Parts: sequence; structure tokens; C-alpha cells
Amino acid sequence: MDKKIEHLKLKGKVLIFGGAYSNYQALTTLKQIADAQNIAPENCISTGDLVGYCAQPEETVQLFKSWGARGISGNVEIQLREGAENCGCDFREGSRCDGFSQLWYPYAQSKLSKDSLEFMETLPDHFSFNYGGKNIMILHGSYFQVSEFIFKSTAWKKKLPNFIETKADVIVGGHCGLPFYHEKDDKLWINAGVIGMPANDGTPRVWYLILDEKNGSLSFKHHHYDYDYKTASAFMQNGLLPQEYARTLVTGLWDNCEILPPVESGLQGYGINL
Repeated sequence: MDKKIEHLKLKGKVLIFGGAYSNYQALTTLKQIADAQNIAPENCISTGDLVGYCAQPEETVQLFKSWGARGISGNVEIQLREGAENCGCDFREGSRCDGFSQLWYPYAQSKLSKDSLEFMETLPDHFSFNYGGKNIMILHGSYFQVSEFIFKSTAWKKKLPNFIETKADVIVGGHCGLPFYHEKDDKLWINAGVIGMPANDGTPRVWYLILDEKNGSLSFKHHHYDYDYKTASAFMQNGLLPQEYARTLVTGLWDNCEILPPVESGLQGYGINL
């Protein structure tokens, strides 16, 4: 595979998050959290999809760029910089998610500056680094398909080839929108969760991940936070974006569970237990 993989050297706490989804308010609060914890910008990593469902794609990309955080390409960045006609999210044709993407994706295209698109061109496909004695790979969907949905309930036999191909001990992924971890045979798959939309748990809070090194070994912990979701939702009341997503910011419930396996679908409205 012709991949752009950037190899990092990181020391100190590492903050990882996914899916800002054009949610400027959520990204602003996360930057404040990182600053308050003295986490260096270069130790703050996005798993992709800076742009998405919400109302401020240009402001979100420019904030991320000025912050100096690192990021990989999600399917949305790839599609936008290539001038594609759809988001490449791998939604089922004719589904509600597919229909909604025909609103938010062209909206985002119309708002992004040349500078933002050129910035997306600089983003690698993956990051890799050694940390806490583990080889860690950052990816979006899977190593083989940027828009592949990988959940906690996804069979290990589907996850395992990613470890074999990348020689990673730990994979931190994005795309699916839900925080989780799955450990087996001394391998660990983590999803940091996303900050642009709630985790379908009935609360407006959003999620990120902290990696740390303690006594030379890796530790990790998911965290959630509150932000000004009412303003983010209000900005979406512009007649151009799906109002169902604007409501989700407030209710914490996804409009539908089309992309979810039965296990994750059945947990809608329940608290995330990590």
C-alpha cells in the first residue's frame, strides 16, 4: 500500500481525539483543556474528520492549524482536498446518514478556504511512534480502508490483520464515533471517541483519550467534557444543515443507528462504561 506514514517521537502526556466535525465550540474547549494540563500542541493528535456535520468548518480547521496540533487524514479530509462529490463515509446508499451527508458535505465544501484545503493536503495517512514500551499506530477507520467502521463488538479476526500489517502493539482509531478499548493476546485497539458529536449515550458530553507513560509502561484513560453545545447547535439553525444533527448535540442521542452493530445499537441512551 502506498501510505504516507509519519513517525513521531513523543514525550509526556499525549491527548488523542477524533471527529471535530466542524464543531468549533467543542474544539475550542478541548484546546483549553490541553493548555490547562500543559500538554504541548505537538502531543495533541486528531484521528481525522476535522470537518463534518456542524456549522463552522473553516473556523474549526483554522483553529486546529493555529493550535499546532497534529492530525491524520480522515475520509472527509481526503474527499474535500480531492474535490470529491461526497464525504466517502461509506454510508449505505439511500440511508438517512447518506441523505444528511448530501446537505452537510456540500455546505462544508462551500465554506472552506484554499488555505484550509491546502492544509489538508499536508496531513499524513497515519502516525506511528514508540511510547511506553509499545509500538503505537494512529489510523482513521482501519489500516486497509480509511472509511471502515470498527467498533468494540467488531470481531477480533477483523482487527487482527491491522496489527499484523503495521507491526503495532496498540492501534488508536477513529471514524466510528464511539469511545472504546478492546484487548486480546497482548494487543490493544482503542478508539478515543469524537468531540464533534456526543456518543449516543443521552448526554451532550464528548470524549477524548490521554496516553501516559508510568514507570516505562503505557497507561491510557478516556475522558469526557462539557462544552457550549447550545451555541454549536444554534449555529446549525441556518436552513442548510440537518436539524436532526443539531438536536443530537443537545439530546446526546443519534438520529438513527444505521451504522451501528446490534451491540452498540442496543446501548443507545445508556452511559458509556469505560
